[in-house]
Amino acid sequence: MSAHYQAPLRDIRFLINELLQGGRTDEIEKFSEVTPDLIDAILEEGARICENEFLAANAPGDEQGCTYHPDTRSVTTPNEYKQAYKAFAEGGWLSMALDEAYGGQAMPHLLGFVMEEMSCSANMSLSMYPGLTIGAMNLISAHASEELKHKYLPRMATGEWTGTMCLTEPQCGTDLGLIKSKAVPNDDGSFALTGNKIWITSGEHDLADNIIHLVLAKLPDAPSGVKGISLFLVPKFLGEEAKDENRNPIWCTGLEHKMGIKGSATCFISLEEATGWLVGEPHRGLHAMFTMMNDARLMVGLQGLGASVSAYQTALAFAKERQQSRSVTGPKQPNQPADTITVHPDVRRMLLRQKTMIEANRALAYWTGMHIDVARHHKDPDQRQAADDFVQLLTPIVKAHLTDEGSTCCNLAIQTLGGSGYTKDWGIEQLARDVRITRIYEGTNGIQALDLVGRKLPSNGGRAMRSLLSLINDDIAKLEQQPHSEQVRHALQDLQTATLWLSKEGLKDPEQAAQAASPFLRLMGLTLGGWLWLKMAALAKEALDKGSSEAAFYNAKIKSAAFFLSKVLPETRLLLKEIEAGKEPLMAFLDEEF
Repeated sequence: MSAHYQAPLRDIRFLINELLQGGRTDEIEKFSEVTPDLIDAILEEGARICENEFLAANAPGDEQGCTYHPDTRSVTTPNEYKQAYKAFAEGGWLSMALDEAYGGQAMPHLLGFVMEEMSCSANMSLSMYPGLTIGAMNLISAHASEELKHKYLPRMATGEWTGTMCLTEPQCGTDLGLIKSKAVPNDDGSFALTGNKIWITSGEHDLADNIIHLVLAKLPDAPSGVKGISLFLVPKFLGEEAKDENRNPIWCTGLEHKMGIKGSATCFISLEEATGWLVGEPHRGLHAMFTMMNDARLMVGLQGLGASVSAYQTALAFAKERQQSRSVTGPKQPNQPADTITVHPDVRRMLLRQKTMIEANRALAYWTGMHIDVARHHKDPDQRQAADDFVQLLTPIVKAHLTDEGSTCCNLAIQTLGGSGYTKDWGIEQLARDVRITRIYEGTNGIQALDLVGRKLPSNGGRAMRSLLSLINDDIAKLEQQPHSEQVRHALQDLQTATLWLSKEGLKDPEQAAQAASPFLRLMGLTLGGWLWLKMAALAKEALDKGSSEAAFYNAKIKSAAFFLSKVLPETRLLLKEIEAGKEPLMAFLDEEF
């Protein structure tokens, strides 16, 4: 049985139309025809595909998983995936944000974020096939030659061909400078690639006619380390058609047997002098690959968000029906043998912890997605630069904070259901298994935290962080009459204090910065959530003051803000204390003392 899922379109519209003021599409000429009515139509159709096609394939896909066939070195995906993927591809969802010159629809990246959340809520494993393809298209668009763009992007846009990213090798994960895959020049300008890759998502499957692999390898004259990595496009089939005579010797040699995401083919890949073409400049492959890696990290954050949404909706539906015991203040449903468990404060704590964190994290993700559009398409270069600063700064937070909380929300949902949550009957145990990988792949969350404090905070002299802190401070000043604004100011002060501590102590001792990285990322994620809830509550009050007919919706926003700001946000003070405690309690241990 799949978990429950209904796309939260009213919440999504609130963010796009009110918090983000239409995603600033009115400032971008490229999106001049993206009207609210068009956005609504896109959301409705996207929700339909996810609620029906993707959700229906979710539980069967987990049960069946992928199958490797050693005789043909091929992989078959779960039976139900083929129809769902076809519907997704034929609906044009792969090409939403792609430039029209290559068969795309040139829609805002923000709408792609919405679709990613909905598809991951309904079926995380299946969503990874188009998700990797979209990331590959973005990389090819940004770095490949026009010849490669025109040859590969149109077929990827239709879903006929899919994409992968081939980074990791048996001897290296995060430290890509250790890769051994080689690329030797051919006389015709192509390259012959040899090597082995592991953990390749969508590396082999039967959903599309061709698979376009983006492979990191080293040229014969490559310098050592990450400065010697180049990037190559290596198709499964070299011609226009998937014929045996066109087969390129890039093979799947097996599948990983995983805890979750069982419908996603995670492959071992072997290149046996496979033909590929250089993407970007020689020895600059990692720079180009970061286009896809950053997209993938944001996608993984949305996976964490999506799983938490489905888990919460399932837990809420259960809690509204499950009768167990009486309220501590006396029967609330005296005509029934017991009260529904929503009367119990601890059940409400778990449900509201999920609900308010989900809505804060969705607001953070969409705010980041909006700034991708501004960074890429705004006519003002200063606006583009400021937006890109925010995107770079927030990418590790979206990836790590949303996936940490995705795992927490799934566990809280299991707890809400009790023993039923631990069984397959309600589908949350699958979500808990599926979401667990999101804290690991595309750079573990510990690596994201180190990236935040080691690279993103000091980048350009701390320009992005100063701008963000200033923006939050200005908003708090504007909304100081709002309930709980003081809690947000306290959280901001905690964040500012922690930032100053890092800049002082981290410069003197890198281990001080490293020990503080994970609590700092969480402190920042919670503070951003508090800031966004303050803004959302103010918008809800404004709507009620204007006599909105949706009083229940807006009152729920105000009450949700009160819960988050008073019950969740105070954790920032504890995180600051943890950071200031320094490295000694961690680093004093000798190996034999563990």
